[in-house]
Amino acid sequence: MKEPYPNQINHIELGKKADLFIVAPATANTIAKLAHGFADNMVTSTALALPSHIPKLIAPAMNTKMYDHPATQANLKTLESYGYQLIAPKESLLACGDHGRGALADLTIILERIKETLNEQTL
Repeated sequence: MKEPYPNQINHIELGKKADLFIVAPATANTIAKLAHGFADNMVTSTALALPSHIPKLIAPAMNTKMYDHPATQANLKTLESYGYQLIAPKESLLACGDHGRGALADLTIILERIKETLNEQTL
C-alpha cells in the first residue's frame, strides 16, 4: 500500500486534525488492541497518537459471548479509564444468527452521542 501523502506521517496528522475519534463498529480484536496500546494499523496507530483532549467514542459490535467475555469487559473498562466513552451495543439479531446483546447501536444513537460530545467541547 502506498501512502497517499508520503511527505507526512498520516496517523499523526489525522490525530492533530481530529475533533473527535470514534470506532464504530469496534470488534473485540480492535478493542483489545486499543486497550493494550497496539498500533499495527491505521485505526490503532491514529488512536495512540491522539492528543489527550480529543474525545473518544467506542461502539462495540460482536457476538454476545464475545461481548460478555471477561477479557472484553476488562478491555472496555481499560478504555474507559483512558477516556473512551462507550456507546453500548443493542440486543438484536446478530450477524452469526444468534439473538442477544452485541449488535452495533442504532445509527441515530451513535450520531446523537457524537453531536452531544462535540457540543460539550464547544461549551
